[in-house]
Amino acid sequence: MEIRALQYFLAVVREENITRAAEVLHITQPTLSRQMAQLEEEIGVQLFVRGKHLQLTDAGVMLRRRAEEVVTLMNKIESEFEEQADIEGVISIGSGGLLTMRFLGLAMDSFRKKYPKVQYQLYTNSAEYVKERLEQGLLDFGFLLEPIDVTKFDYIRMKEKERWGLFLNTSHPLAEKEVITKDDLFDIPIITTDRVSLQKELENWMGQEISRLNIFATHNIITNVVMLVADGIASALTVEGAVNLFENSRMVFRPLYPELSMTTVLAWKKFQPNFGAAGKFLEHIKSMF
Repeated sequence: MEIRALQYFLAVVREENITRAAEVLHITQPTLSRQMAQLEEEIGVQLFVRGKHLQLTDAGVMLRRRAEEVVTLMNKIESEFEEQADIEGVISIGSGGLLTMRFLGLAMDSFRKKYPKVQYQLYTNSAEYVKERLEQGLLDFGFLLEPIDVTKFDYIRMKEKERWGLFLNTSHPLAEKEVITKDDLFDIPIITTDRVSLQKELENWMGQEISRLNIFATHNIITNVVMLVADGIASALTVEGAVNLFENSRMVFRPLYPELSMTTVLAWKKFQPNFGAAGKFLEHIKSMF
């Protein structure tokens, strides 16, 4: 299977129309139709439900996901091996909402002043998804909130700690308190992380199973539930860095007491050669410690 066939396939998926995709690709419609038919024949399954607008079959949805990964990886390989007189290229970084993103911003800014041709690609998700893309080679670096298994990675532990607390509506009675104790959490609707390792840390802090709380919902990133907090529907247990992204007079963050805080690591795939823009960026970050 040629990489070009996957690129053609993704263009058809984006345009939902063979003719429009052919125009974008600057090839004829019959040529593109023939390429898609050959791709289906090679894989041995039907990829499209053909009609006025092309729709993907279940097999087509699966191929789209894998094709996106393959094309992204191939683009990174081409970029990394390109011989250039000056450092340039795209550095991909994954992270959730963390205070350490302030450090990243400073590093990105100072590095680009040195190498103005460099660009960044930022991916936002929970640590588990960032870790998965690191393992697949789709990200150069990832900020991961511990505890998390980093045996497959090299990493730098960040100095700044991520403090846990309750993110709640300003009209909530608990908003008047300076800190939140474990007794404050029972009987109120709570939104919490879906990461089992973090739930275990919260359970250790509470001294009880998290199921004892009135769990309204779980989430992987806080952006999914901000409106629930803003509308006073529920309050969210989260790290401070995640909520600093949202400036809203209807919401406040109150830290847990006794304090519960965790560290973050900047990770990259173990044994991955450090060259090109990503390698220089890593050198730059290490120089900032």
